[in-house]
Order: sequence, then structure tokens, then C-alpha cells
Amino acid sequence: MEESITILEAIKKDFDCKEVDIRTYSPLTLAYIGDAIYDLVIRTIVVERGNSSANKLHRKVVSYVNARVQARMIEALESELTQEEETVYHRGRNAKSYTVAKNATVIEYRKATGLEALCGYLYLQGRQERMLYLIREAINRIGLEI
Repeated sequence: MEESITILEAIKKDFDCKEVDIRTYSPLTLAYIGDAIYDLVIRTIVVERGNSSANKLHRKVVSYVNARVQARMIEALESELTQEEETVYHRGRNAKSYTVAKNATVIEYRKATGLEALCGYLYLQGRQERMLYLIREAINRIGLEI
């Protein structure tokens, strides 16, 4: 029987990535990878819930992958975060970004960046179960229908 490994483990192995202390990454670097991982999770949920045209899939995903929704999600999760997770979230939220969201306030954008930094941190630590738990919990708490 083949041993199951995560995609992160496979990437590190196949591309000979060196071990890095993730705590040394800038919060915007964590948010950069976290944005992609969060997007992948939501896209996977949407696709797995039904085949549709790419345009319809995209429109549905965009309604969940935006700063306004992500800000609501992290607000709903704040009591759930560990001290370590809260620290990572605050680092991401307080990071000086040179871009802004088109359809969100600066506060919403910063909160979303904090959530993305947390997702990136958990992903890079190999704690996908915790990341997925938090995303699922946030979706449930704010009543999103994905």
C-alpha cells in the first residue's frame, strides 16, 4: 500500500526545498501563500459540489474569496484562535501593504490579509487539518452557503 503524503510534503521532497523557520517569514509572504491556499480550498469545495461552466464556478468562488467575506470570517473566529494563531493573524493584519481591495474598506482588507497570513502559516507548518477546521468553522458561523 502506498503511503499518503500531503501536497506540501510532496512539493518539498520533489523540488528539494530546504527547511525554513516559518516564523521568520514576513506576514505578507504568509498572506501571499495563504491567499492561494484559501482560494484553492474554496475552489475545491465549489467544484466538488457540482459541475458547472467555468464562468459560473468563477462567479461563485469570487463571492467567497474577497476581503469583505474574509474579514467577516476572521471576526467570527477570533475567540477560536490560539495565542500563536492570534499573533500570526495580528502580524498579517498590521502589515503595511501597498495594495488595497477594490470592493472593501481598508479595515476589511487588513483583516482579510491577517486571515490569509494565518492560512499560509498553518499550511506551511503542515497543519492543514487545523486550517480546514478554521475555514469550515468560519463558514458555518457566518452562515455562508457554499
